[in-house]
Amino acid sequence: MESSTTPGGRTRREATRQKLYEAAVTLIAEQGFSATTVDEIAERAGVAKGTVYYNFASKSVLFEELLRHGVGLLTASLREAAERTAQEGGDKVDALDAMIRAGLVFIDRYPSFTQLYVAELWRTNRAWQSTLMVVRQQAVAVVETVLREGVENGEFSEEIDVPLTAAALVGMVLVAALDWQAFQPERSLDDVHSALSRLLQGRVSGRR
Repeated sequence: MESSTTPGGRTRREATRQKLYEAAVTLIAEQGFSATTVDEIAERAGVAKGTVYYNFASKSVLFEELLRHGVGLLTASLREAAERTAQEGGDKVDALDAMIRAGLVFIDRYPSFTQLYVAELWRTNRAWQSTLMVVRQQAVAVVETVLREGVENGEFSEEIDVPLTAAALVGMVLVAALDWQAFQPERSLDDVHSALSRLLQGRVSGRR
């Protein structure tokens, strides 16, 4: 997961935190949160153990910040896709379609993070559960905005449940992408996007 760079010490600290994020997400995806130690994270990141604690108070705090960081990147990519579509004169279905593709691109780039994120959504005993719910809602809210605008301009039915539909679209992309990577890796991103695009546009039944 790449971070923007700025002059001076801030750049070095962001680069270090980036290494720690990447080490943590890889290790936790491989062996689970409880089994992963701070020593292992430091070793994988190529830094001293004290560097981990300098940047994060604990392993739990590191993981919580990792969730914020990763979902923040996903949210930004969804928002940018919607905004770009609007600038190009596309309608709200086009915006949702662009967001589906942006989500697939993100998941293809960060598969280990996506696996962790989806797994954590189903856990209820984590210290960072409230943070997870907040960052999840941030991503879903981007989709909700497009849906509401579509309802307001008459493009979508007023009968749709906006929050549930937004959550369903995000969930569809996450689960379909993980299934693609785990069980159908021979498929291209374009193949997966095309299949989800047909679902979005109601072209599954074959009815005219």
